[in-house]
Amino acid sequence: MQITTDFLILGSGIAGLSFALRAQAHGQVVVVTKRAANEAATSWAQGGISAVLSPEDSFEKHAEDTMVAGAGLCHQVVVDICAREAPEAIKWLSETGTRFSRDDDGQYELGREGGHSERRIVHAGDISGREIERALLDAVRASPNITLLEWHMGVDLITLSKFGGPDQCVGAYVLDERAGQVMTILSRATVLATGGAGKVYLYTSNPDVATGDGVAMAYRAGAEVANMEFYQFHPTVLYEPRAKSFLMSEALRGEGAILRTLDGEAFMPRHHALADLAPRDVVARAIDFEMKRSGGEHVLLDISGRPADFVRSRFPNIHAECLRFGIDITQQPIPVVPAAHYMCGGVTSDLHGRTTLPGLWAIGETACTGLHGANRLASNSLLEGLVFARRAVERLAGTMDELRAAPHPTVPEWQTGSAAPSDEAVVVSHNWDELRRLMWNYVGIVRSDARLRRAARRVALLEEEIREYYWRHLVTRDLLELRNIATVAQLIIASAASRHESRGLHYTIDHETTLDAWAQDTVTKRGVLPHLRGR
Repeated sequence: MQITTDFLILGSGIAGLSFALRAQAHGQVVVVTKRAANEAATSWAQGGISAVLSPEDSFEKHAEDTMVAGAGLCHQVVVDICAREAPEAIKWLSETGTRFSRDDDGQYELGREGGHSERRIVHAGDISGREIERALLDAVRASPNITLLEWHMGVDLITLSKFGGPDQCVGAYVLDERAGQVMTILSRATVLATGGAGKVYLYTSNPDVATGDGVAMAYRAGAEVANMEFYQFHPTVLYEPRAKSFLMSEALRGEGAILRTLDGEAFMPRHHALADLAPRDVVARAIDFEMKRSGGEHVLLDISGRPADFVRSRFPNIHAECLRFGIDITQQPIPVVPAAHYMCGGVTSDLHGRTTLPGLWAIGETACTGLHGANRLASNSLLEGLVFARRAVERLAGTMDELRAAPHPTVPEWQTGSAAPSDEAVVVSHNWDELRRLMWNYVGIVRSDARLRRAARRVALLEEEIREYYWRHLVTRDLLELRNIATVAQLIIASAASRHESRGLHYTIDHETTLDAWAQDTVTKRGVLPHLRGR
């Protein structure tokens, strides 16, 4: 089966859907998402979107907070663009139907999170992502120019160079999971908006869909990838076996929650001048240190010092979810642990979302724009997706007549060859578990040269096993996801091993100093070892 379209978008989070809504005025749009569309990581976001909307704040303050958190690797031009374009992005979301929290005067109710010098987080209670996703999906489903393909997953990008043509992306092979068939989708522009790769780690705040599909596909197709060593671990995920990766929003600490040891001591003042409002990388390492020092399996997050009515009204979802597990956050502290949360690296893109592979665009968490540097400032992620979706559509809109002048190329349909249905799926589940566990143990919050070497050797063996399995059997979503997280794991390990310093989210006990000479991006491409490149 073959489909042709103007815009092919892989992913249904804030970046993909906002791109689709803006692009539908310029042509036909196909959105591919590998489960139900509302299962994107955006739906899990609790905090909100950072934007300068108060007279006490300024674009310069927002930019400075971003640069400080990014530990010297943020691209100043990108930071300035995002800070200045944030208010328009909020306005567009509101006009699209997002119901943000407002005060009695109808103004946006602004929250504050770690690393921010002012209150600038526009939110919808503590379910901001869910509300944004709802509004965007409602608008997408109402558009006659947008086709939404749920339970479909990208297998590989289609590049003409594979068939003797130029180095250009013209679409993707896509698995229809329910039909068990791979279809061909050809497009004028292919947009990767598949989110992050939290499932490469054993513990993550991400949904199950976050398996690094976009980065892996782009890398295999020859696009450039950067800064994969910088994986952000959210400091506070609920430690409860019955809860599946439930996030304790950073906004809790912004509203006065205190991190404590199991014996009740507030420990963050020992680790940073901003104490509980320190940047995420600092807080995650501090929790990791305190857990290892005490031998405890978690620490405590305590907001019981704030009025109970305030806590219930500001964090209704968190309050209700914790109550399900017998924890009344108005009266008792919450057991929390760090977990893989956000991929600061990704497919390199320019100021309009273009990657190094012609015809391919990357936006949202899949992209490495230069905004986050070595550590993302809280609530800048949803903002980045909105800003670059708009910028990408604006750039593409001016070229669509030229792109449509050329017919869609003729490419072969997906070939299954001698591949057969799997009769040993245990290989997939076993390799999946082993890979995620070794990444957590060896390439987690604190690293070392020896751990990275061990991880590289083992992942190379796993990747060989996965590759052999992949060519012998018909593709399934589980197999494709395993293949992708193995690729992402290799990229993270190689990038981390090449950076001989500690900076932002990359902390290694063998190179604890941050070096000015290393304030460069770590760039890699298929067949080329990771190397540093100046900004």
